[in-house]
Amino acid sequence: MSFGLLKGKTGIIFGALDENSIAWHVAERAHEEGARIVLTNAPVALRMGAIQTLAEKLQTEVIGADATSEEDLENLLTRSMEIFGGKIDFMLHSIGMSLNVRKKREYTDIKYDWMSKTFDISAISFHKLMQTAYKLDAMNDWGSILALSYIAAQRTFPDYSEMAESKALLESFARSFGYHWAKKKNVRVNTISQSPTLTTAGSGVKGFDEFFAYADKMSPLGNASAESCADYCISLFSDLTRMVTMQNLFHDGGFSNMGMAPEVLE
Repeated sequence: MSFGLLKGKTGIIFGALDENSIAWHVAERAHEEGARIVLTNAPVALRMGAIQTLAEKLQTEVIGADATSEEDLENLLTRSMEIFGGKIDFMLHSIGMSLNVRKKREYTDIKYDWMSKTFDISAISFHKLMQTAYKLDAMNDWGSILALSYIAAQRTFPDYSEMAESKALLESFARSFGYHWAKKKNVRVNTISQSPTLTTAGSGVKGFDEFFAYADKMSPLGNASAESCADYCISLFSDLTRMVTMQNLFHDGGFSNMGMAPEVLE
């Protein structure tokens, strides 16, 4: 069902790899709500995923960009504004990758060059995106910038490795840069701390299936799906949330406020 919440708005969606991606569902919902969007992902992801299929469905364009490259980001933003014929109303940063996790390196035996790469891709890229957009004056007044996070930024999940610190840094960037964006253009910046979700990236974490089931039992409403996360993103892109900024917003069925649930003891 469409409510026209984004009618006339324009946005850039990072990270739509395949139908399991939260960004994929966000792109679909943004289109349904009347937005014009540009899809983007890293060149290697463009070759691996099905983003062109999504672009055809939504009748939009794909612009490849390495989010760690300021040059690529500048090109992405400039070309997007040319396509839109104006500035941008919203952006979704849905990017995360850890070689240590992928290669199953233990947290106590991390390769630090891989850790640096994790931070650059998963968190610093968010700052680079905002800084590049800030310098280009690419955002419209009262725009919205979102990034996807996870509760491991606040609590210990041993198998999440240095992605936990990466998410903590991501959330800090939202608070710090959120101040400057609010003062410059009334743009709000937030992170969404999502339930464990059956995405390509999430399923690569050791013991994911077991933890997914545990979180589902611990959450009074159950795990939040990718589709429901997309709905939440749309609400934060819309004009209905103009005064929400510099927040980390939990979208997890209540998991973040639970201590113990009887269901996990059964």
